[in-house]
Amino acid sequence: MTATIIPLIAWAAIIVVVIAAVRANRARRGPLRAENGGEEAVRAYALILRDKLDRALFGPVLAGQVWDRVMVRPVGEGLIHEFHRDYCGHGLIRTRDGVKLCDILDGHHPGEAIAEWRSREDFVAFFAEQSDYSCSGWDEASPVFFTDDEWHRNNQRLTREKLQRFA
Repeated sequence: MTATIIPLIAWAAIIVVVIAAVRANRARRGPLRAENGGEEAVRAYALILRDKLDRALFGPVLAGQVWDRVMVRPVGEGLIHEFHRDYCGHGLIRTRDGVKLCDILDGHHPGEAIAEWRSREDFVAFFAEQSDYSCSGWDEASPVFFTDDEWHRNNQRLTREKLQRFA
């Protein structure tokens, strides 16, 4: 008789656990995204991230190091800091005439020039006056980088850390 009762108790325990697990997975775990702020919450978080961006200027030393490093790369190569599918942010690519700032696609395809520099002096003068904040796309005073597009702001943009790592 014990040989019959013990397996029945074990089966009952398994069934209770399975039913409890199914009910727990069906229960709501919190508010849905739309109920939790949705796009407004995303915008609010973007503002928090914006306010944390470093506003210290890159300076002429770092800017000069970046120019020198880009110029030893073959034409068509340079500072590409993201290597994945689709949009990879901004990069600095060597051209026959100097350096261009452009969008990078699929980890290695430079897009059309956003800005170009033909001399070290012009490049250094420009990038010495930039910061993580200005490169992020939030700074209206930086027309080269500024964008109204919320998706592009602070999305895989150039930063001091990326420039230093490259240089």
